[in-house]
Amino acid sequence: MKDQVTHHSSFITHRAKPYQAVKTVLDVVLGTALLVIFSPAMLVIAVLIRLDSPGPAIYRQARVGANSKLFTIYKFRTMKAGTPALSTEEMQRKGHAPVTRVGHFLRRISLDELPQLLNIAKGQMSFIGPRPALPTQTDVLALRAQLGVDRTRPGLTGLAQVMGRDDLRVETKVGYDDEYCRKLSFWMDLRILARTIGAIASARGNK
Repeated sequence: MKDQVTHHSSFITHRAKPYQAVKTVLDVVLGTALLVIFSPAMLVIAVLIRLDSPGPAIYRQARVGANSKLFTIYKFRTMKAGTPALSTEEMQRKGHAPVTRVGHFLRRISLDELPQLLNIAKGQMSFIGPRPALPTQTDVLALRAQLGVDRTRPGLTGLAQVMGRDDLRVETKVGYDDEYCRKLSFWMDLRILARTIGAIASARGNK
């Protein structure tokens, strides 16, 4: 996979461009519809978070989106209020374990990501694509820029997530992001969606 990172360059093929346009519309329409459908469940989750620990239910954080532009991502808060904005890997290196009781459950089955339906409805994210990186993840951002991955809208889930998520090295993750961008298609998105359901069920790579 490291050889991919060194030698390939991501691009959207002419054959995939019509699908990319349709995908953008589908993302906004489906994102808006699902936001309405899941709003009662999201309200219950928000109440549970507030009862479990002090602080807001929704966590807002700066992430890097398409064309390296910053946007605000929405997640259910799974950590204690005041926790520094670090990646999972950085948290582990520093020995931080600030995840709340409700947060452990939400993370295990990825329910903490539900508020990102708002990001999808706003056109900032897609259902499928490279996960949006933190501005502090300079190694990830540099590799993505080198390969052209940074031109793609980030996703709620992606190829790297179904292939191992936090268990993967940076070079391997970005290699999968690159592969996704080069092979973008409706059928690939369907396969990733199906594997995402399996990954959530097993909590594989979710730390």
